[in-house]
Amino acid sequence: MSPSEARTLAHLASRRRSCRAFLDEPLPDATIERLFETARHTASWCNTQPWRIVVTRGAGTERFRAAMQAAARTQPPASDFPFPAGYRGVHLERRREAGLQLYDAVGVRRGDRDASAVQALRNFDFFGAPHVLVVTVPAELGPYALVDAGGWVANFLLAAEAHGVAAIVQAALARHAAAIRAHFDLPADQQVVCGISFGHADADDPANGYRTSRAPIDATLQWSRD
Repeated sequence: MSPSEARTLAHLASRRRSCRAFLDEPLPDATIERLFETARHTASWCNTQPWRIVVTRGAGTERFRAAMQAAARTQPPASDFPFPAGYRGVHLERRREAGLQLYDAVGVRRGDRDASAVQALRNFDFFGAPHVLVVTVPAELGPYALVDAGGWVANFLLAAEAHGVAAIVQAALARHAAAIRAHFDLPADQQVVCGISFGHADADDPANGYRTSRAPIDATLQWSRD
């Protein structure tokens, strides 16, 4: 990798952000295919490449949007993988900081549970995105397939940033895994990891008007030296 390539990668990683408001402007198929072409080179255990992707556009997006909104209103959450039972310490602090930044940006007052619930339900509207993809992995490959899928997600996000495409990873969609499998007629052994909504960002929406922080390297890195 040349110095200029390294700088480009660092720039993409630091510039990337989660988008919570999209324009109603579908992407060309060729652009979407370029993102998948990059992400398919993701490393995986024994080269198993366990990720399976479903992606929507046009009427397909609208049908899935309606299905997810209905599931969120009428079905109890039931994910294939356990969600955190709770957050403590620094993880709670980081989660709280990010949530307060979002609420401040969109005008949700602290303690306003009704407004908070409305904002949470925007997940199932895909924040207005014209496209959404769902990542699944085979149950038989166990938890390390999730590591591989996470690598695919990270590379997809970097590819999207490189092509001027905004995106957001959504674990919220995985809360309705059975509804997703039924909607896309996926095999029962395909476990839902997450969704990713993507398209062009609405730069004027206040939901896109802030950035979350990142912990310094020393907070997450332990050296073992001579």
